[in-house]
Amino acid sequence: MWEFRSMSFWRAVFAEFYGTMFFVFFGLGAALRWTTGPHNVLHVAFCFGLAAATLIQSIGHISGGHINPAVTFAYLIGSQMSLFRAFFYIVAQCLGALAGAAVLYGVTPNNMRGNLALNTLQPGISLGMATTMEVFLTLQLVVCIFAVTDERRNGRLGSAALAIGFSVLIGHLLGMYYTGTGMNPARSFAPAVLVRNFVNHWVYWVG
Repeated sequence: MWEFRSMSFWRAVFAEFYGTMFFVFFGLGAALRWTTGPHNVLHVAFCFGLAAATLIQSIGHISGGHINPAVTFAYLIGSQMSLFRAFFYIVAQCLGALAGAAVLYGVTPNNMRGNLALNTLQPGISLGMATTMEVFLTLQLVVCIFAVTDERRNGRLGSAALAIGFSVLIGHLLGMYYTGTGMNPARSFAPAVLVRNFVNHWVYWVG
């Protein structure tokens, strides 16, 4: 509870709000259907991946750059942060995601909004398949984050933020064909709230 009185704590919470807001704004914006026909999966995957890398590099020194409730939960389970901090991070991430999605909703023409890139199961994908896929997508992201930020690594080369961005990218390259790619409950939560559609939404939190 002592964290509550720390200015650095509130800076970190705001950084998570800010980072998640922009991540969702750019990611969902790229995933909207601006043209007829199927999604350009590569376009969407690169936007999510590069947005993650850019924002993690920007706010990582302030909050750790989680911008994802699943990552925060993993840090909590791994005893890397307090329950108090994790709670405020997750609230900030969900509110940030809502803010980013709301701004996108407001600046996008009615005929282009659609379902605001809501995560949905693709035809033929069962709930079990979808949940398993989300578990694997999120697991590879969390493993990547823990690996590239491990202080015990010797001769650490390259950018941790870029590696995490590529992890997000490859998750989208596969996951979009199954679940639309959640990997981030806040990303799934925001459009579900705005378009009032929570069908199978639990998959993106459990997975």
